[in-house]
Amino acid sequence: MYYFRLKYISLVVGCLRGALSLQHQHTRRDALDVASSFAAGTLLFPESCPAAEDTREPPKFRRYPQIRFIAALGDPASGEGSGSEQWSQWKDDPGPRGVYLRNYESKLAKTGISPAGWSFDKDDWWLEEHGLIMSNPEPLLRKRFVKETKEILPYKRYVVTGDREVTTVLTVWEDGRWKLQKGSLYDVTHLPCRSARYTPVEKRTGTCTPSMADRKMFPVRPGADMPPVSGCAKQDYAVLFVLGEEI
Repeated sequence: MYYFRLKYISLVVGCLRGALSLQHQHTRRDALDVASSFAAGTLLFPESCPAAEDTREPPKFRRYPQIRFIAALGDPASGEGSGSEQWSQWKDDPGPRGVYLRNYESKLAKTGISPAGWSFDKDDWWLEEHGLIMSNPEPLLRKRFVKETKEILPYKRYVVTGDREVTTVLTVWEDGRWKLQKGSLYDVTHLPCRSARYTPVEKRTGTCTPSMADRKMFPVRPGADMPPVSGCAKQDYAVLFVLGEEI
């Protein structure tokens, strides 16, 4: 999940008013630097986003100071579904903080702590398309706290894109439902970013490690499945760029 090209994104799409422009970038790190140049606190004002099962005012969205990433599961052709309780999120780019497979033994296996400081779980680890072992993502938040009323609402909304044609609002509910205001899960998937989670098939410690991966199978082409690893069960995830969230 390290290198990518981020095309010009306009948030004057669907329910969003105002614009967030990201010019062509050679790496995601470049894009994050550009995104960071936007002032924290900048608002995205929806024009016609419907309320999620309530009668409140139309929602407002705040841009993140840098792009975040959702690891999602679901039918690529569908714009809604269930199972978002299995989704996760990286709040920063895990690529530059990752460890290449070729360096696993020397930089990660002995201590379980990466040079960047994150902890490695040898029975539950993530890999991206260039053969970088990544930090494990956090569970995706599916509830929203309203400061003004002190309420906790059973859903949360994000602005997501796949860096192609669709930028839209994603709603995830506490009960695991999810829905896109526009398009399908495929439309908001960034195809060059490939991501998979690896766990032991036999549920025994040490039977599934990055040292068992075939490094010749990397990099992985855009849209392709991640390579299998001997002794591991593999779960591929779609990667969504997250530009902001409802406030």
